[in-house]
Amino acid sequence: MTGNVLIIEDEQELAELVQLYLSKEGIETSWADSAEKGMSLFSNENFDLIILDINLPGMDGFEFLQQFRHKNKIPVIIVSAREADEDIIMGLGIGADEFVTKPFAPRVLSARVRALIRRSKQFSAEIRLNYRFDNFVLDYEAYVLKKNEILVALSTREFEVLRFMIKNAGNVYTPDEIYEAVWDQEYGDVTAVAVYIQRIRKKIEPDYHNPVYIKTIHGKGYRFESEVLS
Repeated sequence: MTGNVLIIEDEQELAELVQLYLSKEGIETSWADSAEKGMSLFSNENFDLIILDINLPGMDGFEFLQQFRHKNKIPVIIVSAREADEDIIMGLGIGADEFVTKPFAPRVLSARVRALIRRSKQFSAEIRLNYRFDNFVLDYEAYVLKKNEILVALSTREFEVLRFMIKNAGNVYTPDEIYEAVWDQEYGDVTAVAVYIQRIRKKIEPDYHNPVYIKTIHGKGYRFESEVLS
């Protein structure tokens, strides 16, 4: 496994522990103790993933992520001592792909890093394939969604959820099935699926309160309804 990870964390001891575990996986790391330094490092080097703390001096993690997601789609894992539902929903809502609460097992974090990097690289290496529905085009290779040739900003996880639903248009999937397919994990917090579905709806639906693309099938799950051309 190879990759390059940026760790934005103001606790040096914790950052060094994460670096140690990732290095055992063959993953290179860089460390920044503030969001501002992290932004500077990212602008000068190519990274495959970011591990981001929320409570940082100066700009906090939420502010960093909001700015970052305007132009970048690489996976972001939030690692934070905050464990309130509001913070988790906020983190996922503004573009995080995972939210890990402190204290955590470094080996578990390493596994999540590996899974996200692997999936991201698999998608980027796939043969160019476009899915078209109405005025939208989802581009596999570019890893982007466009509406009338205008980019629709999606995080890595949002793209993967939408891609899965489009690829399997017409079929109903439970949150557990979507989680296992997209997160590549059999067990986890499947409530994240609903969060991502809601985020995607806000970006593609004419009225996300009355969705026409991703329908909720009560008691069963979700179904992508539009005709898809590839």
